[in-house]
Amino acid sequence: MNDFSKLKVTKRDGRLEAIDLDKIHKVITWAADGLNNVSVSQVELKSHIQFYNGIRTADIHETIIKAAADLISEESPDYQYLAARLNIFHLRKIAFGGFEPPHLLAHTQKLVAEKRYDKALLTDYSEDEFNELNQYISHCRDMNFSYAAVKQLEGKYLVQDRVTKQVFESPQFLYMLVAMCLFSQYPKDKRLIYIKKFYDAVSLFKISLPTPIMSGVRTPSRQFSSCVLIECDDSLDSINATTSSIVKYVSQRAGIGINAGRIRAVGSPIRGGEAQHTGCIPFFKMFQAAVKSCSQGGVRGGAATLFYPLWHLEVESLLVLRNNRGVEENRVRHLDYGVQINKTLYQRLIKSEKITLFSPADVPDLYEAFFADQEKFAQLYAKYEADETIRKRSIPAVDLFSLMMQERASTGRIYIQNVDHCNTHSPFIPEIAPVRQSNLCLEIALPTKPLNDINDENGEIALCTLSAINLGALDNLDELENLTDLTVRALDALLDYQDYPIRAAKIATMKRRALGVGVINYAYYLAKNGKKYSDGSAFALTHKTFEALQYYLLKASNQLAKEKGACPAFLDTRYAQGILPIDTYKKDLDAICNEPLHYDWEALRADIKQYGLRNSTLTALMPSETSSQISNATNGIEPPRGLVSVKQSKDGILKQVVPEIERLKHGYELLWHIPDNDGYLKLVGIMQKFVDQAISANTNYDPKRFEGGKVPMKILLKDLLTAYKYGLKTLYYQNTRDGADDGQADLEEDGCAGGACKI
Repeated sequence: MNDFSKLKVTKRDGRLEAIDLDKIHKVITWAADGLNNVSVSQVELKSHIQFYNGIRTADIHETIIKAAADLISEESPDYQYLAARLNIFHLRKIAFGGFEPPHLLAHTQKLVAEKRYDKALLTDYSEDEFNELNQYISHCRDMNFSYAAVKQLEGKYLVQDRVTKQVFESPQFLYMLVAMCLFSQYPKDKRLIYIKKFYDAVSLFKISLPTPIMSGVRTPSRQFSSCVLIECDDSLDSINATTSSIVKYVSQRAGIGINAGRIRAVGSPIRGGEAQHTGCIPFFKMFQAAVKSCSQGGVRGGAATLFYPLWHLEVESLLVLRNNRGVEENRVRHLDYGVQINKTLYQRLIKSEKITLFSPADVPDLYEAFFADQEKFAQLYAKYEADETIRKRSIPAVDLFSLMMQERASTGRIYIQNVDHCNTHSPFIPEIAPVRQSNLCLEIALPTKPLNDINDENGEIALCTLSAINLGALDNLDELENLTDLTVRALDALLDYQDYPIRAAKIATMKRRALGVGVINYAYYLAKNGKKYSDGSAFALTHKTFEALQYYLLKASNQLAKEKGACPAFLDTRYAQGILPIDTYKKDLDAICNEPLHYDWEALRADIKQYGLRNSTLTALMPSETSSQISNATNGIEPPRGLVSVKQSKDGILKQVVPEIERLKHGYELLWHIPDNDGYLKLVGIMQKFVDQAISANTNYDPKRFEGGKVPMKILLKDLLTAYKYGLKTLYYQNTRDGADDGQADLEEDGCAGGACKI
């Protein structure tokens, strides 16, 4: 039908009216204003809209959005903004019935009445304060998003009915209301100042917030910690309490770390030999069922990483739990696994010796010493090896490490935790508060204690609340002083604002007040400073940057301690002894980076000893797949796979363009152009010098670089030892190039619990 004059369209409210092609043209023209190398007519041609009588205007709009998004390329990157603006227009029509957002107060009142927003917003703030903040909010900042960002906001963060997909807010309301919730208990003469500063920092992409905060703060739900660490003891009561804790937290958007290394091995005697123990695998299956029992409100699926020591008697069976071969009875494929290693075990590998495997219940004090006291562990390990009365099995270290690395290579999801580095280079005194596990994404390193029942107040479930600084948004490192102060204040306030479904988690959090502030956009930061991952040119810049980050975070937490008091468990930390990360890092780093310290650490040391810290930890470098997209930034500390990367998540396939692609096209070092992992691992080691928790660091291999198209085991083991040498606490994914020609064809999965700790 070519006679469009007789066609009717169905409006969003159900009314029919004559089609107006000029209106469609005007909307695309509006979206294209000020953008480079975009064509309105090209979008119209690409859309191929099949008009019919009664076609919904929403369907027309969605078709045009997709057409614009399909045109995103290296040559025409600004289509990402054209598509984003069209999508914002579409979302506002859905949420508000028109393009102009309502008044902040009217909007809040409506959503509180619908039980979508926290009712405390209306009691905590006066009408005058709402009016002032409404004047301050800048809805035009919605036009700064890329298309990938808007789709992530739409899919994960904006308050909505996840059944009907009805969206009820626009992004600037999200940012302003998060700020209002976090600073609601600040003194009334100061809180609007902090709200405005924090709103500016997050809406201008200088500070990046994690999924639980973005999707949850301002709603009636009040659990916003990204990471939950749960330790299990070797008893049925503890196993049941662990399972219950997993269900409680996985249902509230948290990524889970489970430490199950204490569970005795199969065949161990129970009740004096009355029965034989079934071993780890049946209980791991139980944990898996708990993790997968909840969908986390449609924001993402539940996921967990389970930790165990390399010297566990069942280790050969545990290492293959994700393997596609085998049968369901001997596989637990829907968990990820963290294998715990220390210096004693690495030395056995280097010396071509054997590793002896034990059931933890058979070797008193060995499991505790594994984390808390490396000398004692080495002595006990040798003692138990020589004791012929103890059940054990010895295998060549190279065989065991090779099996581990083979499974890491084939699944990508066998992670590494160097438990000695997690305790020797830690804020916590290991004899008092040892770190025995990490989390889903391998960047949290906090003390835990097993629960004996769900109400056990002597157990310790560790929570960590995350955020990140956008390095690409910095003009100079001194800007970090203000940004870290805002971040620490906001996250520290969140600890008091949120609810705690399990008492042990609240007790531990109030005691330690752990935070984990990381970074995004590191690849762009290197590119705009003319530095590379692979050649050592970024060593000095990285040292200066992460020194500044940790220094200013400590300074902010120290200032907060002066105002509100140190965290109650401050004496459990080395900080209380005047020991800082710059005192305990792996000294092998000095051979590759001799950059001096640039800040007054001695004055800060004195202030910390005198006034303490409000937070026992402050840094953790997390994956940030989703939040990096929101900020139109490169992912965490990772090199991009392509100048235009194709990202796959539950919300579909999205194209993400690196920042300033036209100016810096040749400045980026792309993932599969980096010759090996050596330079990257050294950079992570330099970061780890200052980072007080851990770092989600990946290893990457292109089989085409090696003879026969297979990565040699000696290369995998060399990189593992390099990571250990330079003090890395953890290793996250192992990525293997799948044969795609370049980064544009790669699909980056939104893993880590569908983005659980990826902030």
